[in-house]
Amino acid sequence: MVFFGEFRGKIDKQGRVVIPSKLRNLLKNKSVYITRGLENCLFIFSEKVWESQSEKLKNLPFTKGDPRAFTRLFFSGAYQSKIDRQGRILIPSNLLDYAGIKERIVIIGVGTRIELWAEERWDKYFSHYLSSYSEIAEKLVEL
Repeated sequence: MVFFGEFRGKIDKQGRVVIPSKLRNLLKNKSVYITRGLENCLFIFSEKVWESQSEKLKNLPFTKGDPRAFTRLFFSGAYQSKIDRQGRILIPSNLLDYAGIKERIVIIGVGTRIELWAEERWDKYFSHYLSSYSEIAEKLVEL
């Protein structure tokens, strides 16, 4: 399963977001996990990928400060949501606040996860990094 693409939409007054059918069809069951992402977006994981990520993170050394802080922030913000009959998921208000989501959103597929962005934040992020896309690619080859 590989999530890809960019989709624009709105969040409703109840905090529900429609997951585009092209992404929704890749989810094996109707349960997803949502948590704080990086750069103030939200990460949305399938149940299978959530279990895999959780296993990796729980193996980090809890005696070290950075892994401890990251796992606290990652798991404390986590929320399980079910996709309803209209293809929507509920996003808790604390996660909407974290991501700065008010109304307009962008949903992107990023390989093993889906990301949810406030539209203005995504547009700013995208325009900033698009100009250095080639340079980033060259650096990744060196890894």
